[in-house]
Amino acid sequence: MKCLLIASESAEVLFYWTDLEFQQNIQDQYGASQEEGQGLPAFEDSISTLFAPIIISCSTMVDRHSDGYTSFTTENNHIYVLHQFDECLYIAVNGDGEEKEDDLRRKIYVMKKMIEVQFGMVTLSGNLLRRELRPQDTEQRARLWKHLQGLLETYSQLRENDQSFLVEAVERLIHPTLCEQCIEFLERRLVQQLNTSVERAGEEVLHAFILVHTKLLAFYSSRNASTLTTSDLLALIIIAQNMYPSDVDLDDPSPEDVESTSGSGPESFYTPEPSPTERDSSSSASPEPPVRGSTPVFEFVDPDIQMAEDSLHTLEISPPDPSTPRRVFLEVSLREGLYPMMPHSMYCLPLWPGITLVLLTKISTSRVAMSVYTFLEAFDKLEKHLKDGGSPAARGHLTIHDIRSKLDKFIKALGPSDIQFAQLQNVWTEFKNRAFARGGPGFNRDLIPWCKNMKTQLCGIYRQCFFTDSGLANTHRCLSRSLQERAQTMVQEKLMDWKDFLLVKCKRNITMVSYLEDFPGLIHFICVDRSSGQMIAPSLCITERATSELGKGPVAQYIKSKVWSLVSTTRRYLQKGYSTVTLRDGDFFFCYFLWFENETGYKLEAGDIPVLPDDSPPIGMLAWDYYRKLLRYYSKNRQGEAVKCYELLTVHLGVIPTEIILQHCRQLASKLWEPSRNPLL
Repeated sequence: MKCLLIASESAEVLFYWTDLEFQQNIQDQYGASQEEGQGLPAFEDSISTLFAPIIISCSTMVDRHSDGYTSFTTENNHIYVLHQFDECLYIAVNGDGEEKEDDLRRKIYVMKKMIEVQFGMVTLSGNLLRRELRPQDTEQRARLWKHLQGLLETYSQLRENDQSFLVEAVERLIHPTLCEQCIEFLERRLVQQLNTSVERAGEEVLHAFILVHTKLLAFYSSRNASTLTTSDLLALIIIAQNMYPSDVDLDDPSPEDVESTSGSGPESFYTPEPSPTERDSSSSASPEPPVRGSTPVFEFVDPDIQMAEDSLHTLEISPPDPSTPRRVFLEVSLREGLYPMMPHSMYCLPLWPGITLVLLTKISTSRVAMSVYTFLEAFDKLEKHLKDGGSPAARGHLTIHDIRSKLDKFIKALGPSDIQFAQLQNVWTEFKNRAFARGGPGFNRDLIPWCKNMKTQLCGIYRQCFFTDSGLANTHRCLSRSLQERAQTMVQEKLMDWKDFLLVKCKRNITMVSYLEDFPGLIHFICVDRSSGQMIAPSLCITERATSELGKGPVAQYIKSKVWSLVSTTRRYLQKGYSTVTLRDGDFFFCYFLWFENETGYKLEAGDIPVLPDDSPPIGMLAWDYYRKLLRYYSKNRQGEAVKCYELLTVHLGVIPTEIILQHCRQLASKLWEPSRNPLL
């Protein structure tokens, strides 16, 4: 019984996702109340009716008491977690006991992150975001919601089965020679050819990376590109997995003896049969695979209703052309400053099942987005200052006067041809008359609504430029289809002899065999470099047919559940300010350490870690980069010194003496990041 809902303050459903059990429960609940001869109400109407009292109650609490509730549990043990983001209320529900409050809160923040990647700065305007999340066109709305539902479902599956999404860090394939060759290939051949081609239509490839399922084989960024944050990279992996779903355990098996690169000797592996390359089928655009998490259609007894359902199926719009890039909005850090939610084009090119090439390009009109963000930030600061003091200080006056001339030039450059630009011009003219005119009201609290109006109009310009088919968005083109096919073919030729190995290596990236001799009694570990957002951990094979060091099937599944539980427990302690956790659970002994080092690898003195409230954003790097803020907090007393942050989780047999376990942890931490052993290029 799972559900996630986004609603407006007026209880209008802006998005929903439910599992089959929750849908069946809604159908049974509202189907029983219908009079004989009437059909079932639309599911969207039913879910709106169900949540309307909660939404109205929450809004009333905020309006009358300036405080709301963040979670509650019903008599039937259904957990509800609520969070208000501006004018949108997110509600996550669990009724089967599989998720706790922390899990639901994390799901809410991840959904918010994916919406920001999807809509960029439009999310800063509640009115515009409502229009984007709930388009008037029914077909467009169904397609959008299906896409968002698929992203949420993909994330949930990855977090349940993939260690990298459990700890929210990127896992690389450990094969130094191949990784180095691929990075060099991306830099000197692929990206260089793409950026010098006349078919790139004004776009510039900033980032290129190769994924094997969810693991990173190679990553290259051009020299003038901003660093891609771990949060954005994880979100892009979710999008890629949603477009081309892959399940390591469902591949068609064929036994092979493959020499393990981890030092564990010959082992039996399974690899899928080679599939036709994209080049062979590129002449006709193949439809995208069905999105996981899509809403199932109920079968109704009434033939009229069934006929209506069949008619709706005929109205479904075919998925977009795979060669058409997805618009994504990512953080960009330049010398001028930090710019969140800047527009990029994402090209997700499948090489073989499970292996994907991803290209991120800078579009020609991205400077418009940077200007819009600069103006939005200025008006937001002015609005907060007016709320606090009533009139801005001299520094605020200088800032807004500087913005005045820049915004005049910006509006003039846009031109008056579009109605959205004309609206911005009108609101800006009224703002100037009130703020700068002699004898006018000047800078006081009466200017606050006009600051909000300006922010809304600027977000409208942003939407006009990057979401509609008119205005500047109409001048944007993408890499030609032939150029995409050329890139696809180049990488396929490079990896042709490696593809089967890569699919096997993805399953057994690192094994425990090579560590058992040095660390007897060690069952599993996860080590994370939070400064780079990368992690190292032995693979967890939990299928019935796969045999690993952890055993087969149920035994490995039991260890996996312990690891997932350990991560959840350590996050709760970290939230309360603890950087070290050791605990015994039956036959196992768990350890968790968080520490800081300088550039030379010298361990720094442990400081106090801030204690977070219970309803704080979840600890991680995907939805909210807790560790980046933690590094800033720790580094404030270490000016000019680069500080790195690491985490280590270990699982030992409980019979191992505690002093030996602690010694293992120290040795393992220093051994894992040795360049000669696991170079993370």
